[in-house]
This record gives sequence, structure tokens and C-alpha cells, in this order.
Amino acid sequence: MARSAFGWGFSAIAVLMMGSITACNNTATTEPGSGENASQAPANLTLVSYAVTRDAFEKIIPKFTEEWKTKTGQDVTFEQSYGGSGSQTRAVVDGLEADIVALALSSDVQKIESAGLIQPGWEEEAPNGSIVTNSVIAFVTRESDNIKVEKWSDLANPEVKVITANPKTSGGARWNFLGLWGSVTKTGGTEEQAFDFASKVLANAPVLPKDARESTDVFYKQGQGNVLLNYENEVLLAKQKGENQPYIIPQDFNVSISGPVAVVDSTVDKKGTREVADAFVQYLFTPEAQQIFAETGFRPVNQEVLTKFASQFPQVKNPATIEDFGGWKKAQAEFFDEGGVFDQVITKIGKQ
Repeated sequence: MARSAFGWGFSAIAVLMMGSITACNNTATTEPGSGENASQAPANLTLVSYAVTRDAFEKIIPKFTEEWKTKTGQDVTFEQSYGGSGSQTRAVVDGLEADIVALALSSDVQKIESAGLIQPGWEEEAPNGSIVTNSVIAFVTRESDNIKVEKWSDLANPEVKVITANPKTSGGARWNFLGLWGSVTKTGGTEEQAFDFASKVLANAPVLPKDARESTDVFYKQGQGNVLLNYENEVLLAKQKGENQPYIIPQDFNVSISGPVAVVDSTVDKKGTREVADAFVQYLFTPEAQQIFAETGFRPVNQEVLTKFASQFPQVKNPATIEDFGGWKKAQAEFFDEGGVFDQVITKIGKQ
């Protein structure tokens, strides 16, 4: 599929929407003769993403729309929807007309592809295999607790109450579960030992929230749990907002959490928004957008920006990727589909 190519020196006004999907109207008018295509009708794009990206996109979108307006003369507004990656994926498959999806897992994009809404080969249509951000798992603790948690094995301590989201609805929680599993199997342990370890950790979880943002609220606002398993970027963002709880990045083992982005072909072809949707996806890989991702706690995929923010991101030795678990198709079927390992763990510990 052909991709538009143009420079990045645009400008315009975007109206941002927060929370669930909300319509927005842009009242800006186009001056006669301004931009390269001043006669273009306004465009409205729907971005569907997972919960913890909200702060980044709410800063990126107005910069993009300003630049696009200067380049083309076209006003662009966005509707935005945020929630658990699994829930967002189902919403799109069930009829939510997204122009662009930015989800926690490539497997979620693949589900939309399997539904016939995204054409095969989407991974090749943007830089870096369409992976726009990276992150790792962080352990957040409490200053008031005397319980020591420094490594994965500490999570099995019966006194440790772990807060992690439900992998049935949260992409981030799937990464967390793979972190629990891989901390055993990727460091010399057996699958039986990994099953036992995951069972002990989840047995002590007081609740399984629906997504990473809700997990953060349960831990910070409701005061539940001793340890929160969360994205590093969510922890850094919470710290920026004054929630300065201690945390560590496990460096003996961790997983590289990769966030994909894709244009939803069925929607953009129906609405005639392919050009601007493609442009927005490409913009996410520019240094300007990558810096915003870094400022909101994500590990940027742009190496120059990553180097600039190196002090913010502790180096992890040989982080596991999804390929170490056989790729998302295999991992999804083995761990998270009906009757998979996660369901077996939940059945064992009696949390059905």
C-alpha cells in the first residue's frame, strides 16, 4: 500500500478530547490560498489506544495538527478513546470505527487484521516494524512498608500483595504475566516451577483491575497492595504528577514491552482519511513526537532521543522480547486464550 511522503513543517489547532470517545468540532477557518491544499474539507480522525498512552497523545496531537494545517491547509480534529488494550481491540472489531489504533500488543492489531479491518503487511508500513514505543516492567513499592521486594522471586512472599491488571482485558497485564513466567523459564527454571510461581503471586493479588491505569488508581488512590506491577512509563508519569513512590526496574530479568501502531484500512478507505491518518502514524516516529513519548515515560525507538534521555531509563541486561515466547500468536494461544495457562492458574487458586 502506497504511503504519502511530505515534509514536516505544518501548523493548526486541534481540539483534544479526554476519556472515552467524544466528538469534537474545530472552529478554525482556512484563509483563502493558505497551505498547499487550502480547499480541502476538514478531516476528523478517531484514535483508539490503550490507557497509559493518553498523556503522550494529548501532547502529540496538537503539534501534529498544527503542522498539518500549515503544510496542507486542512483542519484536522481527533476523537480519542482509551482503555485496556484487549477491550479496545474488541471494540474496534465490534464496530468502533478507528482510523488509527495504538495498542499494547501486536497480537491485538493482528486480531483487527484477522477481522478484515486492517490489511496484511501493516508492520511494514511504518518505521521500526510499526513499533512506536518500548517500555519495561517496574516494581512499585511503598515507603511505609518494611517488606523487601527487589527481584522477581520476592513476589512469591506470602506477605506480598501484588497489584496487576487482568490479562483478559489489559495488554499491559499480559506483559506482566509473561514477566512472571519468563523470570523462571528464561533463567533456568522449568515450566512447572513457573506455573507454581505465577500461582503464588496471583493468589495473593487482592484484585485484578481491568487495565494499567486502573491498577495505578487501585494502588495509589485506594491504597491496596504492597507492590504494583506496571509499565515503567506509567510509574515515571505518576512520579511527574507527585505520586513519588519508590520503585525498581528489575535488571536481572525483564521484558521489552513493544507498542505497535497501525492505520485501520477499512475506516480510512470509507472516510477518505488515509492520507492524513498515514501522516499521523509517520509523525509518531519523528524526533518531536518521540521526545514527547520520552517525556511521558516511554522508552523512545528513536536512538538519538533515547540517548538524550538515557539517564531516565536504567539499562536492562538482555531483556526478553515476545519472540522469546514464540511470538504473539503462540503466546496468546498458550497463555491467554480460553483454557490457557492464565485460566489454569486462576482455576488452581480459586479466583474464577
